[in-house]
Amino acid sequence: MTRKFARVGTAMAVALLVLGGCNASDNKSASAPGARTWTEFRDKFLAGYFPLNPNFAVYQGKHEYDGQLPDWSPAGLEKQAAFLEKTIAEARAFDAEMTDAEKFERDYLIKVAEGQLFFLRDTDFAAKNPAFYTGALDPNVYIARPYGTPEQRMKAFIAYAGNVPAAAAQIKANLKLPLPATFVKYGTAGFGGFADYYKGDAKAAFASVEDEALQKQFDEAVAKAGAAMTDLATYVGSQPGTPDGYALGADKFAKMILANEGVDTPLDELERIGQADLKRNQDALKAACATYAAGATIADCMKKMNADKPADGPVAEARRQLPALRAFLVEKDLVTIPGTEQALVEESPPYNRQNSAYIDIPGPYEKGLPSVYYISPPDPAWDQATRDGFVPGRKDLLFTSVHEVWPGHFLNFLHSNRAESIFGKLFVGYAFAEGWAHYTEEMMWDAGLGEGEAETHIGQLSNALLRDCRYLSAIGLHTKGMTVAESETLFKEQCYQDEGNARQQAARGTYDPAYLNYTMGKLMIRKLRDDWTRGDKTRWKAFHDEFLSYGGPPIPMVRAAMMKEATPKAVF
Repeated sequence: MTRKFARVGTAMAVALLVLGGCNASDNKSASAPGARTWTEFRDKFLAGYFPLNPNFAVYQGKHEYDGQLPDWSPAGLEKQAAFLEKTIAEARAFDAEMTDAEKFERDYLIKVAEGQLFFLRDTDFAAKNPAFYTGALDPNVYIARPYGTPEQRMKAFIAYAGNVPAAAAQIKANLKLPLPATFVKYGTAGFGGFADYYKGDAKAAFASVEDEALQKQFDEAVAKAGAAMTDLATYVGSQPGTPDGYALGADKFAKMILANEGVDTPLDELERIGQADLKRNQDALKAACATYAAGATIADCMKKMNADKPADGPVAEARRQLPALRAFLVEKDLVTIPGTEQALVEESPPYNRQNSAYIDIPGPYEKGLPSVYYISPPDPAWDQATRDGFVPGRKDLLFTSVHEVWPGHFLNFLHSNRAESIFGKLFVGYAFAEGWAHYTEEMMWDAGLGEGEAETHIGQLSNALLRDCRYLSAIGLHTKGMTVAESETLFKEQCYQDEGNARQQAARGTYDPAYLNYTMGKLMIRKLRDDWTRGDKTRWKAFHDEFLSYGGPPIPMVRAAMMKEATPKAVF
């Protein structure tokens, strides 16, 4: 995933952002054979890793890779897989003297590589799933992140646009039609959205550049890049989508969460854990609704909460919420806030509206740049009632702001960018990031946000139920034969989501099978907090600071370190 969270976050976590090779280097250095110290091994690995993954490097702030795109040819994908396999083998065999911190970092590296290798070797995403490509194609870093002068960033964008036609041709050659219907919709909207973005927001972003020759280069490059993306979108939509074909299957799904998150819990047990959390939140919602909307159905209670919408829209409301949330954290002394960085709030660009909100956070190699919390408008193709329902109520949005900014993703990355380990800075995993952000929603309510007001509690529970249905839909869609329609019904009837969100979230589960990580991560973090603090709420700040100091490895690794356990294990 890029450093966008909730982002699908674009979510298939860091795993999908960094997949693929690169045109910049044949990477003969591979990983680090013959390294005499762990530091030498680690540094040689990164020296090989960045040129293989230039899009990832750019988002971390290494702008020597500006404009480059991955090599998605079969040979390029094979090169990346071989690099990861070699890295894993050499890291496991590394036997020089190491400190405990270095051993932890080695294990962290192995899990990162295993997780990325899974998507290359064990799935057919490169041949089927447009989400495999959209994160790496995202040019937002050149548009929205002021890391250089407008001229410098415009030149980088022109280089990027110049590489788009070749990348689009590789993607087109890789994708084997017909695709699942949800993939068709995602791919046509995503690839077609890029074409619109190049001509619209990107053009407007560089309007102040007075160099006529540069503007001419931009227009020529964008015309070709837009045509390539339009052609790709047309290709993806050229055959009707299939109603199935998205499921990983039980074995691959289990391998996905083991390889990426270190969780080996049997799937039936995982499903029971999710069902129990769903019931816990449903029971809490019933109790809150009995106060807030006495005599009304749960569905009508939720509609009442969501009818309380900001008159000037969610972007303006979120801008008002952020200072108050930060002040609450300081007042309650819940977690250390390092630095003075703030997050901006903007409407999301048209190519990246598959999730209702996400945040783009500068990487550890950037200095002094703003983060941007994006909120998506409703799909204009929807009917008016569905569009109205998609705009969140104020209390629902409050906990989205908690999740994305204070103290969710934004605070997570303020800590990870200051982690002692370079891997903690660079590789913040899906379950760690989304689990933390989701954990903070309930934690903030428990700490007194809203002062016990029922409407505020319903806003928190609405977000919790959304993630419960993601968890159960991921397992159902990929291991139990659940249909997209059945997932949509689950979101509406069991988690009380509106029509637009239910439709969107059911579709997302097909191309983002790991979106169970929100609830799965939250439950592991909450259990670790309770075990580490032994129920003492005065130790919450110490726990939060210690947990965040690791950056973002698989949560079982953090548990083993914090609880002084010999073997990492998932505990819920």
